[in-house]
Amino acid sequence: MLHDAHCHFFSRRFFETLARDAPDLGPGDPAAAATAALGWEAPGAPAELADRWVAELDRHGVSRAALIASVPGDEQSVAEAAARHPRRFVGWFMLDATREDAPRRTADALGRLGLRCVCLFPAMHRYRLDDERVRRVFDVAAAHPGAAVFVHCGVLSVGVRAKLGLPSRFDVRLGDPLALPPLAAAHPGLPIIVPHFGAGLLREALMAADLCSNIHLDTSSSNGWIRYHPGLTLADVFRRALDVVGPGRLLFGTDSSFFPRGWQRPVWEAQAAALEQAGADPAVREQIFAGNFERLFEAG
Repeated sequence: MLHDAHCHFFSRRFFETLARDAPDLGPGDPAAAATAALGWEAPGAPAELADRWVAELDRHGVSRAALIASVPGDEQSVAEAAARHPRRFVGWFMLDATREDAPRRTADALGRLGLRCVCLFPAMHRYRLDDERVRRVFDVAAAHPGAAVFVHCGVLSVGVRAKLGLPSRFDVRLGDPLALPPLAAAHPGLPIIVPHFGAGLLREALMAADLCSNIHLDTSSSNGWIRYHPGLTLADVFRRALDVVGPGRLLFGTDSSFFPRGWQRPVWEAQAAALEQAGADPAVREQIFAGNFERLFEAG
């Protein structure tokens, strides 16, 4: 089986939000203007986009996927997708922890809307992980059985913003994995997921995960951050992660997002080859590619 723990749900609201930052797109439908400028398919309604994703995952033999609402305030879009295909999708959502209503939005999303994971981007929204507002979000998430928190650490780039010529005023100093152990220790039953092996902060991500058994790493994207570590290969990354974290806390992901590109099969192929080079046996590969996701986000 194959499950993908990192796919972005680029809904109509996502493109409308981008378009507000890009006045040069001109008048008219902002979402249509944004997708036209990018050369991408318009997403349609959430149900349409959900069906598009099901067909795409079927084509590649992917059984389940996490769908991330990729702008704050878009919980409803991904909730509709997950409700339409509950055995295929797990709904995750981006949250700006600095907003006054962040705890309420977290409780509503994890409760009424049935979403399962809060996604925090401290570099994007410019807050420290030891901020009291972050602790309050963790407290709310921990009160919902089956919930998790995703924390983007390390280097952060948003390709769609670059394609539209929009600035990305991110402060990557704020995404330090070493700020996570106090939060993890205070909420030992709450799974915490750090994507992209820490996105350039592999050493720090491994240290944090070694200290706290509820910290997990996802393997998503092409992991281009490896170029910051001369001589390091993806197989080396998997070897180090397996040695420190073990196979039970690694979640496969692709970072797939838009159409017509769709699901990024080359990412899966590269990771499968790297795991083979790293000497991972079939049981280890099964855990990473499906079993760990299934355990954390059991289908209803």
